[in-house]
Amino acid sequence: MNMPGDPVAGAKPALGIEPPVVARALLLGERLDTRGIEHQETLGRAPLVARVNEGGIAVLFRYGALVLFNVTPAAERALIGRLRPLVADALETIESEELRVTVRPDAEEQIDLAGVLSLRELSVERLQLIADALAKSVMLGFYETRVAGAFDRIEPLAQMLGQSGRAGSEGKLLLRQIGSVLGVQHKMVGRVGTAEKPDLLWDHPELERLYARLSEEYELRERDRALDRKLEVISRTVETLLGLVQQRSSIRVEWYIVLLIVVEIVITVFSSLAK
Repeated sequence: MNMPGDPVAGAKPALGIEPPVVARALLLGERLDTRGIEHQETLGRAPLVARVNEGGIAVLFRYGALVLFNVTPAAERALIGRLRPLVADALETIESEELRVTVRPDAEEQIDLAGVLSLRELSVERLQLIADALAKSVMLGFYETRVAGAFDRIEPLAQMLGQSGRAGSEGKLLLRQIGSVLGVQHKMVGRVGTAEKPDLLWDHPELERLYARLSEEYELRERDRALDRKLEVISRTVETLLGLVQQRSSIRVEWYIVLLIVVEIVITVFSSLAK
């Protein structure tokens, strides 16, 4: 990416990249601050498209995703190093996903059985749509892993409550962890909009079919709905477990009150007899 002091890539035909193209999506962290990049040479905005040294192109998303087109491994490492200070809550292990793209002017824009996407031409708008689908897919993959981990944590907690009737200190920790996973739904809807079409299609309705095929290939809507259902199950389970804990605590408090009343009566009786 052309940072201050870097040489600007020379003018090449079209976007400066030639097919076949390898698109690589990376999830760097919870959020990526693109404000420090937007003032530099860009090819497009919303999402931000910028050139990368050695002839590649990068598409950056504020929710922490980065999609690279024909960027060499060395240039990728250098770019990630430059972006690190701009990433909030960086992931220790970067999630990734790849797609191969070729240009066939007379062919229909679709993904074949080998998983290769055919485009009629390379344009900024098409790269933005591809990046949007790939970024959402890699984000969904990350959330799916977190939600699956939440299910694994719920099982021992339920067993602990069933056997001992108490959540214990470990149970409280698990509840906090599960609570953090419930924030996934807010991030999916508020930041990423995994089930929504990109705003780009309002200005380029002719690309609706291309995005629909990308969305179908990566099952964006289906995976989003599946995550919603799992999050709902987790929420109901946690509410049930908390209800059981609160109920047992309430019963215990009631017994304490009864015991105190009995003790007070006994003391009163003995005081009366002593007189």
